[in-house]
Amino acid sequence: MDWNSLKVFLSIARRGSLSGAANDLDVNHTTIFRRLNAFEAEIGGQLFERVNNRYELTTLGHELLDLAQNIENSFDTIDRYIVGKDFQPKGIVKITAPNNIAYRYLPRYISEFNSLYPEIHVELLVSNQEFNMSNRQADIAVRATSSPPEHLVGRQVSTLNWSVFGSKRYADKFGLPNDKDELINHSLIGATGAMRNLPAFVWLDRHFADQVITRCDDLTAMSYFAESGQGLAFLPDDQLRPEIARLFGVQVNKPSNLWLLTHPDLRNVERIKLVMQHLTKAFSQEWPS
Repeated sequence: MDWNSLKVFLSIARRGSLSGAANDLDVNHTTIFRRLNAFEAEIGGQLFERVNNRYELTTLGHELLDLAQNIENSFDTIDRYIVGKDFQPKGIVKITAPNNIAYRYLPRYISEFNSLYPEIHVELLVSNQEFNMSNRQADIAVRATSSPPEHLVGRQVSTLNWSVFGSKRYADKFGLPNDKDELINHSLIGATGAMRNLPAFVWLDRHFADQVITRCDDLTAMSYFAESGQGLAFLPDDQLRPEIARLFGVQVNKPSNLWLLTHPDLRNVERIKLVMQHLTKAFSQEWPS
C-alpha cells in the first residue's frame, strides 16, 4: 500500500472535498480523483459517499481512518526525529503568524535574519488559525495568547496591552475622548464572529453596545476602519501605526502575551533555534516588557 494513497484518503476525510484535498496536497483536482479511485480499487471497497456535495466516510472508511491516522503519526514522529538531529544552519523554516504581525513586523525581521543566514529560507504562513505543529505544517508559531498549548514549547517574547485608537479624520469631525467613560459619546468599531469572545470585546458589548456602528472579525481591518474615521477601535498595541493614534490604555482584561512556539522535538534543530533566537530579540526590542 502506497503512503501517498493514505495521505490522499486522510486529506479528503478532513476537508470533505476533492478540491480541499487538492489544495492541501498541492496537486490538481483530477489527480486526487484518480488516486482515490485507484486506492479504492486496490483495497476493493468504497471509502466515501457523496452526501450534500461533501465526501462522507463509509463504514469501511471509518474503519480505515484510525489505522491511517496511526500510520500518519508514526511518519510524523520519524520525520521530527530525523529533523531534530539536523545541526546545520540551512534549510526551510515555516512560520505561522496572524495578519498584522505577518504584514508589519515579520518581513523586516526575516530580511534582517536572511542577511545573517542566507542558507536558511523562511516560509511565512499568514493565518489566525492554529496549524498542526505535530505534522510540521509549521515549525514556529507566533501567537498572542494567555495560555499556550501544553504540547508546544517556547517563550513569551513580549506583552501587548490593549488601547483605544482613533484617527485625525475622526478627531476633526467628532473630537476624541480622554478616558473610557467618555466613549459613551462616540462611535465605536466592534467585533463579530469568534473575535467577539475576546475579553476586550465582551467588555465593550457589555458597556457600550449601543455605540458600536460597525463590526468585523479581524483586528487589522478594525484598525483601518478607525483610520477611515468610521469610529474608535479597541486594539492591542501592535496595531499602532502613523495613520492612527493610541488615545489611552484600557485595563479591562489581562494583556495579550506574545509567544514563539514550536514542537518539543524541533527545538534543538539549528535553523529553527536560530530563527527563534532572532525573533525573540526582535520582538523584545519592539515591545519591551
